[in-house]
Amino acid sequence: MAHEHADLHDPETDPLATYVLEPDDVRPLLARVVAGPGHATHAATAPFTGAPIAAVPLTAPTDLPAAARRARAAQRLWAARPLRERTALLLRVHDLLLERQSDVLDLLQVETGKARTHAWEEVGDVANAARWHALRAPRLLAPRRVRGLVPGFTSVRVHRRPHGVVGVVTPWNYPLSLGLGDTLTALVAGNAVLLRADPQTALTLLWAAELLDDAGAPEDLVQVLVGGPDVGMALLEHVDHAGFTGSTASGRVLAARAGELGVPVTLELGGKNAMYVADDVDVEAAAAAAVRACFGSAGQVCAGVERLYVHEAVREAFVAAFVRRTAALRLGSGLDYRSDMGSLTSADQLARVVEHVEDAVGHGALVLAGGAQRPDLGPYFYEPTVLAGVPREARVHDEETFGPVVSVHPVASDDEAVAAMNDSPYGLVAAVWSADLRRGRAVAARVRAGAVVVNETHQTLWGSVGAPIGGVGASGHGRRHGREGLWATTWEQSVVVQRGVHGGRGLGMGQVHELGTEVWPRVLTRALEVQRALRLP
Repeated sequence: MAHEHADLHDPETDPLATYVLEPDDVRPLLARVVAGPGHATHAATAPFTGAPIAAVPLTAPTDLPAAARRARAAQRLWAARPLRERTALLLRVHDLLLERQSDVLDLLQVETGKARTHAWEEVGDVANAARWHALRAPRLLAPRRVRGLVPGFTSVRVHRRPHGVVGVVTPWNYPLSLGLGDTLTALVAGNAVLLRADPQTALTLLWAAELLDDAGAPEDLVQVLVGGPDVGMALLEHVDHAGFTGSTASGRVLAARAGELGVPVTLELGGKNAMYVADDVDVEAAAAAAVRACFGSAGQVCAGVERLYVHEAVREAFVAAFVRRTAALRLGSGLDYRSDMGSLTSADQLARVVEHVEDAVGHGALVLAGGAQRPDLGPYFYEPTVLAGVPREARVHDEETFGPVVSVHPVASDDEAVAAMNDSPYGLVAAVWSADLRRGRAVAARVRAGAVVVNETHQTLWGSVGAPIGGVGASGHGRRHGREGLWATTWEQSVVVQRGVHGGRGLGMGQVHELGTEVWPRVLTRALEVQRALRLP
């Protein structure tokens, strides 16, 4: 298989041209890609070494119609199954994922370059979400009774129906968590899924598809597409709902096309997330949390913190603790738990980080920690970096870096902190640290973000699966997790039944209208007045 990719160098003259993974070992996974005859291939680069990982088949837009037809056929049978069978599938996925976690942890590290502890966060997240949806879905998807127009005679039930075929467009940074996690949500509601994997992390999602098969998912219910924006855009023409996680620019293009097609979409886009450290904190605890929030997955996480606003009363002590802890982080590429932070995933990500730091320094910012590449560790390693004195003119001030870079800004009050945190077109996640929980909640209520965490990081938010997560403004719209995330994969149908109409034994609109055009409006007016007086909803 190595010789099928024309862009690779001769392995005999270039050691980096040898595939990281044995072609025979990954061939069963690659066979799962939806790709027609004569397909192109893509060889992603392993962040730890710069070597090609595997030649992954690429999906073409022309492959989508047949995949969608297979998905619709599978979905009709799947939606007809009892809900208990669908929830049982999620619980089997939970068990198999934890049992086989070492295999997917290796894949995640090889494809993303993240430290193993951050790769495990994806495993833990999916298992946690699978259990929650399996146990909560029966109640959340059950028909809901609401009061009818004529109590006792008008019966109303609201049903949740699956959209049908759901498209999930997944980025490269958290493939298992976002790809498999969103897929399970759609499946338990009765949908089929066309899952578009980024070529950089396709093997992780192909492994997830194999796991679903082993857990008992029907054939063609989940199909993996591998490709770039062209496949993601083309996918909209063949699905009934789409979930997209990615950049704000790409999300807006996709949303515009979805609007033309009338396809509902959920968008989680970019962020420039902020954390406020008040003057009453335990400095060491806040600094330790800030390190986790800023440098998890080398900063390549949409919910990570890139702006720190620190009350000037504790600024010196906090910055000293934060810089000390940042400088002590262990960088490494081992497939083990000995490293605190791994590599950036690609040359493009490294270039963006370098550009942001150099631009900030050029505008007068100070580097308090890090600020340098680490080619001795691997081609895309960059030190966790803390900047101070970043002026508004610097790109890093407002633009999302998506790397291990954070800017520290002093503030004099809660009001100043809130104003600074809200001074951004983004609004995804924020954090507030204060020893006074009432104060922390009050500040959080004033922050314009889809979620605010008090005295912890986004990890506790993400792990609280019952809480919806999503952005406002340039960070997108719609939610994943919680009942809102589950309901987004369904549409509502109200079934209204009027009793006693036949034989004249009941009270329906027919009987009301028979009172005459001059009488029935007065009767209904009086009925409305009575309901208002009785405070009937």
